Amino acid sequence: MSIVRYTLRRALTSVPVLIGATALTFGLVHLAPGDPIDVLVGFDHVDPATRASLRAEYNLDRPLWQQYLLWVRDVATLEFGESPITGRDVGPTVAGRLPHTIALGVSAWLLSLAIGIPAGIVAAVDDGGPADEVSRIGALVGIATPNFWLGLVLLFVFGVQLGWVRVTPPDAPLASLEMAWFMVLPTITLATALAAVVTRLMRSSMRRELEREYVRGARARGLRERTVLLKHALRNSLTAVVTVAGLQIALLLDGAVVVEQVFSWPGMGQLLVESISRRDFPVVQAVVLLIAVATIVANLLVDLAYAVIDPRIRHDR
Repeated sequence: MSIVRYTLRRALTSVPVLIGATALTFGLVHLAPGDPIDVLVGFDHVDPATRASLRAEYNLDRPLWQQYLLWVRDVATLEFGESPITGRDVGPTVAGRLPHTIALGVSAWLLSLAIGIPAGIVAAVDDGGPADEVSRIGALVGIATPNFWLGLVLLFVFGVQLGWVRVTPPDAPLASLEMAWFMVLPTITLATALAAVVTRLMRSSMRRELEREYVRGARARGLRERTVLLKHALRNSLTAVVTVAGLQIALLLDGAVVVEQVFSWPGMGQLLVESISRRDFPVVQAVVLLIAVATIVANLLVDLAYAVIDPRIRHDR
């Protein structure tokens, strides 16, 4: 099967998942306790005629399935409606926060891979040695440490005690040195757990490949150890790492919710928490749907990366 056909096939299988994600996103918000009209009027007392007019304006007088279809139609054209709390369009509101979340997530993702893959390789080569033990302990600490606690500790030490960084984001553009310097601590906080997972996964995967016959054969042919590790064993070891690394791209959006709150980072995570507390349903729907779509796209990219790393996969499916 060609890579194009494989891509189309995997994309088509993602359509039902996307439909399910939109249904859940819409349903969970609309099935929440309380009347949306009360939120629209600020829980003030209004006459029944005004309430009926608002229900008709926001299509709340229609059956739930009709509301869902109308919402999907609007979402398909990137029209997320207007926030009843702020009165602003939801699309631009979310789009204004999205670059900050992407910058933080990508930075944390790259940092975790830059630490996890080399550390896993070193631990696999030094099986049972000091480097392997250090990586094992470090990975356990990284996985067990809550990111909100780590963020608070980093802020207290480097922001309050040492004064090396600000404790709140600077009033500067995202693509500036001030913002990049402030982003160091939230990046480390968000990347710690993922780096630990990648390290252990890379170590076990590489260790398994180093024990295979083709590696022994390569060594028997006199190839340098560097060539055996990086050219032969590493490529086959990356299949398992690609799974975690790819899915974590989307999961970093979820993890950023807590980290953004700790560091007051003006991203989608902070917007989601604020919108939930204010019952700003259109914004909540837009952010949750965006996270769901990012997860689906990440799964698709993982499948395509599989096919590139190991062409046998696309012929087996």
